[in-house]
Amino acid sequence: MFNTLRQGESFWSVLGMAIGALASFVTLAFIATTHVKAAERGVAYVTNQEGGVAVIDLATLRQIGVIDVEGKVPRGIGVTQDGRHLIVANRDGGDVSVIDTITRKVIKHLAVGKNPEFVRVHGKYAYVSFEPSSKGKPPAAAMADDDDGDSDSDRVPAEIAVIDTGTWQVQRSIQSGPETEGIEFSRDGKLLLVTNEGDNTVAVYELATGKLVKTIDTANLGIRPRGIKASPDGERYVVTLEYGDKFLVIDKYLEPVKTVATGKTPYGVAFDRGGNRLFVAASRDNVLQVFDARTYDLIRNIPVGERCWHFTFTPDDTKILVVCGRSNDVLVFDAKTYERLARVTDMALPWGIVTYPKAMGSLDTP
Repeated sequence: MFNTLRQGESFWSVLGMAIGALASFVTLAFIATTHVKAAERGVAYVTNQEGGVAVIDLATLRQIGVIDVEGKVPRGIGVTQDGRHLIVANRDGGDVSVIDTITRKVIKHLAVGKNPEFVRVHGKYAYVSFEPSSKGKPPAAAMADDDDGDSDSDRVPAEIAVIDTGTWQVQRSIQSGPETEGIEFSRDGKLLLVTNEGDNTVAVYELATGKLVKTIDTANLGIRPRGIKASPDGERYVVTLEYGDKFLVIDKYLEPVKTVATGKTPYGVAFDRGGNRLFVAASRDNVLQVFDARTYDLIRNIPVGERCWHFTFTPDDTKILVVCGRSNDVLVFDAKTYERLARVTDMALPWGIVTYPKAMGSLDTP
């Protein structure tokens, strides 16, 4: 390199460029190594509506960074199967941010539609709900109740954008019901189930075609269906009925079979990996409730903070992290004893949480 200096170049300028290139390489290598080490231990990603995505090291239970999503009001979040990318829904930007988890930089913005909110990753696709006609100015009562920022007064159908995570293109969209919230899949991968708050329904679609298979009306059982999870064995689904203060059990034949009383305004829901316990976030009672997943008997009320909607197990199933939006923190509990182990502070209206390696949680499954 130094024997072929171009005109106007000095030995020192070329040496400076070489040192700069080497420094950049070392920096990238350090970032990659740090990412690998953290990924081996496990990391959690938390969306903050008034900030970016907080990164929590699950070995130390400390925040180790914040990712700028370059978007407004990040809410829904998903992580790809290989852990290399995050997909974050920016509610007030009408787009999703695609983030490289090694560099922690946004590599792409994808326009999906107005008011994107919920993200689920399934196989090679990311599914993102959005509200094409949402006004984003709810009645005062609704705002006071759930701080959601949405209005179902028009009952305009939402849509679900289907994003190919290989090409990072929006492949198609599936029209759903008004105010689509929860997204789940049958264990055989053939069905897509969504909860529609605006008309009190659970809609079931053929995943491959987007064809509507069945609509389950919850109005007589409890209103405002929100969270939804399939049991690990695929034998049933559980749907939280937020303003009904209960959850609904639906069997594998898509028939409602039972409702169970919960605390006030249940939202996030998840089974443990073995399907033995069911966890429900009752946000206005400030508790994470634990139920026997077979008998549906209440086992424990775990005190949490304010507006705790979403939660996740750690990848090794030993801990549970609960995101509390109005307390601006993430609480960590022992998954067996339910003892509080840690509190991660300095959040900014946190909303959702996922981990890598993937874990059981209200927004994801392994």
